[in-house]
Amino acid sequence: MTGYDTKLALYVDGEWLGADGRDTQDVLNPATGAAHGALPLATAADLDRALDATRRGFIAWRATAPEARAAILTRTAALIRERADHLARIATLEQGKIQVEAKGEALFAAALLDFHAGEAVRIYGRVLPRAPGGRSLVLQQPVGPVAAFCAWNFPIMNVVRKIAPALAAGCSIIIKPSEETAGSAIEVMRCFQDAGLPGNVAQCVFGVPDMVSRQLLASPITRKLSFTGSVPVGKHLMKLAADTMMKTTMELGGHGPVLVFDDCDLDKTIDLLVAHKFRNAGQVCIAPTRFHVQEGIYDRFAAGFAERTKALKVGDGMQPDTQMGPMANPRRPEAIGALVADAQATGAKLLAGGDTRDDSNGGFFFTPTVLSDVSLEARAMNEEPFGPIALLRPFATVDDAIEQANRLPFGLAAYCFTENGRRQNLLGDAIEAGMVGINSVRLSAPDAPFGGVKDSGHGSEDGPEGVAAHLVTKTVHMV
Repeated sequence: MTGYDTKLALYVDGEWLGADGRDTQDVLNPATGAAHGALPLATAADLDRALDATRRGFIAWRATAPEARAAILTRTAALIRERADHLARIATLEQGKIQVEAKGEALFAAALLDFHAGEAVRIYGRVLPRAPGGRSLVLQQPVGPVAAFCAWNFPIMNVVRKIAPALAAGCSIIIKPSEETAGSAIEVMRCFQDAGLPGNVAQCVFGVPDMVSRQLLASPITRKLSFTGSVPVGKHLMKLAADTMMKTTMELGGHGPVLVFDDCDLDKTIDLLVAHKFRNAGQVCIAPTRFHVQEGIYDRFAAGFAERTKALKVGDGMQPDTQMGPMANPRRPEAIGALVADAQATGAKLLAGGDTRDDSNGGFFFTPTVLSDVSLEARAMNEEPFGPIALLRPFATVDDAIEQANRLPFGLAAYCFTENGRRQNLLGDAIEAGMVGINSVRLSAPDAPFGGVKDSGHGSEDGPEGVAAHLVTKTVHMV
């Protein structure tokens, strides 16, 4: 398709490997359903080669001066900024998000690299006081080769979010991005390669997910698992990782509650939430999903939210006036449609959207959807929808709101809108989530930890905590 000029390949031990002798999988344009090209899938021999490369790469990379590691991260950030328009185009053509969102993702990835370049030279230990002539040292050292698996919803940022902290800590890495958004990952890897990263330090493979994960996680070479994806797959991978007692970071699904109180700035709140709910067609792990609105403003909120939702222009993300693009693959509209039908069957009222687009030209479109008075029994109120669907319910008291926010086993992101300072403090303490936004929808920042609790996973990415997740502690006693 026009503009999709990525050569689809594996990157193993500094070499780009094409389709010869390998099975392939088509990479699709979600706006049309047409294929961009055939992606080669790794064989068992390819994975063995990647493991051996990352073993050798770790030995050399951990011995590389922190300043030298930082310099490569900084150069990669500069290249991503230079190529941001190209990266954004590839991401839109294979994932569907609108261009402004895709370019913003690329620039955020560059900021992550700059931050982790700084962290590479700030991995400190400490000296413990002992009797004269003695010392005890606490050292932080890289855990070892990393296996990282990431989702398709942020195909540029997710790749950088895995690789940057690993490299900053002194680890080598094998990353398996989604096959559905392979081109974005490949272009990011080219930035690392062109910045001077040795070819055996970072590998990029694609393949049958279960085969790849079993082979990489069974190897004694792999010492760390980092995964972004669904709760069921995360739990499966943790079981595989347990056999070799490797360290894990799990960034799993969410079901973001939004608590809207009657003292909020209502119009500003609705404007923020509609934009945030439907960015990336709702395919965001921290997306606001369950909107619990205080009774006194519930009807006004529902009407305003539905009105703004209906005004959104849905279309090809390459078009400059599009506000929401297609869903990323043909599975998603069907799944969202089933959730909408179930919610209506259990009493929900459809205020906006609710169906696929008739004029989608073969693409994977679903209209932005708003449902009010959604029953707690509805599937969508209990399963992560991961799509353009907003679920509205009223509440009476603060205690009711907190109870609803904490009702599910998920604990990734939550949002609260109130001008009452005492209530803001209470909500920040009481809500069970790894990240809480108070009058804000911005939960990601390079210097802030990103992660969840309960079924939404453990460990953090970004911030100093992201690098710490790739380190092990060693104590050295000297007399």
